[in-house]
Amino acid sequence: MAAIWAVGEVAEGRPTRLTLELATLARQLADASGSTAAVVLVGHDVTTAAAEVATYGPVVLAVATPDDDRPAAARTAALLADLLEERSPDVVLIGASSDGKDIAGALVGLTDLPILVNASSVSWADGGPRVEMSTFGGRLVTQSAFVGTRGIVLVRPASVTAEAAATSGAVETVEVDAGARLGAVRVTGHTEQAGSAVPIEEARIIVGGGRGVGSPEGFAIIEDLADALGGAVGATRAVVDAGWIGYGQQIGQTGKIVKPALYVACGISGAIQHKVGVQTAGTIVAINRDPDAPIAEFADLLVVGDLFEVVPRLAAAVRARKAASG
Repeated sequence: MAAIWAVGEVAEGRPTRLTLELATLARQLADASGSTAAVVLVGHDVTTAAAEVATYGPVVLAVATPDDDRPAAARTAALLADLLEERSPDVVLIGASSDGKDIAGALVGLTDLPILVNASSVSWADGGPRVEMSTFGGRLVTQSAFVGTRGIVLVRPASVTAEAAATSGAVETVEVDAGARLGAVRVTGHTEQAGSAVPIEEARIIVGGGRGVGSPEGFAIIEDLADALGGAVGATRAVVDAGWIGYGQQIGQTGKIVKPALYVACGISGAIQHKVGVQTAGTIVAINRDPDAPIAEFADLLVVGDLFEVVPRLAAAVRARKAASG
């Protein structure tokens, strides 16, 4: 009987949305295959997060780690490698976040397990996971499976909707000593990347800016609207490449896949590479001078106008409405 594992992440004591999505996916695959599901959480204090993840059904393996400055991805990969060797799950789901990609790469090297990446959908067929992947900027969709019975799947955010289970899973505290695998690491410094207060992967509302914003200074009105709405700021690759905003805010095929309830695209043409990153948003509102911009084809509402006139007025209207409602 196959065992489906998911590797979760914790931010500020809470599981990330991607973790809850993976927990849901693990449970769904386990139900389809008649097997068991588990989520592994690794961190200094994951007790609260583990209890929340358990409400999504799988058993949660809570692995405590020392509170030190060792790179999280390296520590997690080493601990996971020992757990995989000890318990031998068949399928390991890892989220395609920055840390998740690092963990997956290290885990492949430590375990020699095969990996399928960029999964936009995972189902169970013919005794194993069937992985759907979007390539060539979303123009081509492929389906792949493992030749053997075991492997790692790197799952894109927003590939599944997180849904709590009818029955919660149990939480098991696990002790793993991966000191030999970790080896000696000397951290010489840290670089803090500026970004929004709300990570774009977790934000319910995102205001995105593209080339139409015009300059780094132009992003001030994007940030103001995001602040008024209580959301986060996103951007296109062209803007990030130009150095107007950090890579952590990039949305699209080479950036982050997001699934906000509302996405407001300001000065964004809507190239296929960007569409891949936002197409699962609940509602997409586009503000653009060009009524024929590609984004008009998939936006729920297109506002044709100058964003430097529309966005400040929109921010002012949102604040006025909040003030009137108390």
